[in-house]
Amino acid sequence: MAHLAPSGKWDARYLGPVPHDASYYSKCMLGGALACGFTHAGITPLDVTKCNMQVNPAKYKGLLPGLRTIIAEEGSKGLWKGFGPTFVGYSLQGLFKYGLYEPFKDIYMNFAGEEASAKYKGAIWLAASASAEFFADIALCPLEMTKVKIQTSPAGSFPVPMFAAISEMSKLRAETRYPFGSLVPLWSRQIPYTMAKFFFFEYIVGLFYKHVFTAPKESYGKGTQLGVTFASGYLAGVVCALVSHPADSLVSLMGKPANKGKGLGQIASETGIVALATKGLGTRVIMIGTLTGFQWWIYDSFKTAMGMGTTGGK
Repeated sequence: MAHLAPSGKWDARYLGPVPHDASYYSKCMLGGALACGFTHAGITPLDVTKCNMQVNPAKYKGLLPGLRTIIAEEGSKGLWKGFGPTFVGYSLQGLFKYGLYEPFKDIYMNFAGEEASAKYKGAIWLAASASAEFFADIALCPLEMTKVKIQTSPAGSFPVPMFAAISEMSKLRAETRYPFGSLVPLWSRQIPYTMAKFFFFEYIVGLFYKHVFTAPKESYGKGTQLGVTFASGYLAGVVCALVSHPADSLVSLMGKPANKGKGLGQIASETGIVALATKGLGTRVIMIGTLTGFQWWIYDSFKTAMGMGTTGGK
């Protein structure tokens, strides 16, 4: 039977269309790097605007006004500040986020056993995604800190090229707390975000194949399966944005010169929970919904091209 290991025992690594071996996990890592690196870098203008709305809401009053302000002051190139560390940082993050989710999920399913893993699959999705994101954020943190500093510093006050910016961050490590000063707020933003991203994606995919596309999943063409992937990813992304926005605001505010030397609690207290939860939220919902939809689509397109099938819906 397809779900049995060569030993004859039930094994989660043999549930899919191909065995989950080292080659499979390596391809998942590459697919994750492609999915996250290109999508995050591609929406740099939205990210630049969103970060500035969080740090200086009096000046950047909304998405369109914020875009116009940045273009007026810095030209169109100002919208692409931080492209380099965004691309490299989120490629590394995606490599571990998606690449480690797959083995963690298999490990936890095998630990739970066939019956419990079917009964508590939601808990397994949550545990696997949280475990993967823990390591993914360690890889992301130095580049995320550099990106935010580039994007929120007044024009001419901080280097924009990636390597010059990283060098400056290192020189100012006492002030910037580089390279891991933002790791705790990054974990507080990204781990709930990723747990929501993977849980709701897997759950929504399951709903599609249970209530809309009710024939066996493999009977549908690649286009239909990837359409389900994108729709599920977009809807999951909206939930992710709502869950993680307060922590995202804190990460952005840490790069503001006026907050130099302040602790997270002081910054949060001075800003207020309502502002943390709402400033830049509309922009981030659009950004993260689209981002997450395309990430899952790229990831599953890569898996499909490699003969590995799409994610979820079993």
